Amino acid sequence: MPLYLGLDSSTQSITAIVIDSDSREIVYEHGINFDAAFPEYGTSNGTLPGDDPQVVHAPPMIWVEALDELMAHLADAVDVARIVAVSGSGQQHGSIYLNSPIGPLNPDESLKAQIEPLLSRATSPIWMDSSTNAQCNDIRDALGGTSATTAATGSNTFERFTGPQIRKFAETEPAAYASTVTIALVSSFMSSILAGTTSPIDPGDGAGMNLMDIAARDWHPGALDATAENLAAKLPPIAASGTEIGTINPYFVGKHGFSADCRCIVWSGDNPCSLIGLGLVQPGMLAVSLGTSDTLFGSMAECATDPNAEGHVFGSPNGDYMTLICFKNGSLAREAVKDSFGLDWAGFSEALQSTTPGSGGLMLPWFEPEIVPHVLTPGVHRQNLDESDAAANCRAVVEAQMMSMRIHSEWMGIKPACIYVTGGASANADILQIMANVHGCPVHRFETTNSAALGAALMALQGQSGCAWTDAVTGFAEPVAGSEVVPQDEFVGVYHERVEAYRAFEASVLQA
Repeated sequence: MPLYLGLDSSTQSITAIVIDSDSREIVYEHGINFDAAFPEYGTSNGTLPGDDPQVVHAPPMIWVEALDELMAHLADAVDVARIVAVSGSGQQHGSIYLNSPIGPLNPDESLKAQIEPLLSRATSPIWMDSSTNAQCNDIRDALGGTSATTAATGSNTFERFTGPQIRKFAETEPAAYASTVTIALVSSFMSSILAGTTSPIDPGDGAGMNLMDIAARDWHPGALDATAENLAAKLPPIAASGTEIGTINPYFVGKHGFSADCRCIVWSGDNPCSLIGLGLVQPGMLAVSLGTSDTLFGSMAECATDPNAEGHVFGSPNGDYMTLICFKNGSLAREAVKDSFGLDWAGFSEALQSTTPGSGGLMLPWFEPEIVPHVLTPGVHRQNLDESDAAANCRAVVEAQMMSMRIHSEWMGIKPACIYVTGGASANADILQIMANVHGCPVHRFETTNSAALGAALMALQGQSGCAWTDAVTGFAEPVAGSEVVPQDEFVGVYHERVEAYRAFEASVLQA
């Protein structure tokens, strides 16, 4: 019975999941926290302390040492010789700079001793870094502005994206940039170590760089030229998800007991891997994470980009495209309304049950600056809504969030077939009913932990076996049995009209 290994190198930890493709079971799951396991690096939540809060770096060698320790733990728990393929997920946007390519490694020497001399930069800027505003502006201007940049690369320029980070490195440390022969993402860096050769970058992670032509799935010459000199020569090629890089590095055969025939499959970013780990492998499938911020993931067969530059578009590991739209005022706003009326969550649900869908006023719940739509100045706006009416305000905040998701995902050009919901608020059936009614499709509750690592294991399975994606995820990425919430026909039409009223209200406030 073959086993498949998925790894997730995230901001604070590295996690492994091993799946048995015959029994459709997860047979091993374990993670290592960077801070706890390697205090000598001085990290806090996986990042290095610094004087400038906008600059956030991490030590890439902590990821290397954690990988080695995780493999040792795995070898003690699982017959790793049965693992036929491995793939992985890396925190998106982080970049690593090498003065020599990674090759086959000696199992008689430490992994750290062999990798550390290859670094041309000791630290890696990661997704939390926001110090590249000037570089974002320069790249955006060179590409013709916000709309042109989004249409070309899938996203507007963002400070955390890798392209602006590379430009800043080239400007501030030109000698170190010149000595760099390969620039890797976290995903391609870790997969290069596993495969013993320079790993390509897949379209899911490459799209998080402001460097990839989102439609062509190849490096965008104009974006490369706008970012740094001779950049094309320093980047590995882009290869489709599922591409086999080669067999596993001899280091892991000699040190940890892997089979020399174990296949290494190209890695992706954590967001595309999570899409697979949630089973979203068919167009029209959406997932919504109801957390502090609410995040919408979607699957699209055709490439579409957001003309308002609010959403991100990445390649999906199944060969399609995915979108990611983040709404900052998620549970943050729901809790603010709940707390303002002295309610607990049971009372919040009772308030929703006591009100009629679409009958009250409207709310724009921007308790904090909002990402989508882009609102810098926080404020709660009400239309025909009594500020003292607890039940009406509870319904209004949830309706607003669901209608905003619907409006700001319309550019995808798809009608959702179903929505998988995760996060703390997914346990609230009344919130899910409003979601189903607003979107006009069934909603399923999805309980998941380590969805990125699971998605990586499924990528290894599909890449090595060549099976259909629907077959790969069956039995692994399933919603909670009996959790389906179906739309109520009598209210779906009500929300069609209410969405238009909300759209007009939002537009009037934004214009003002």
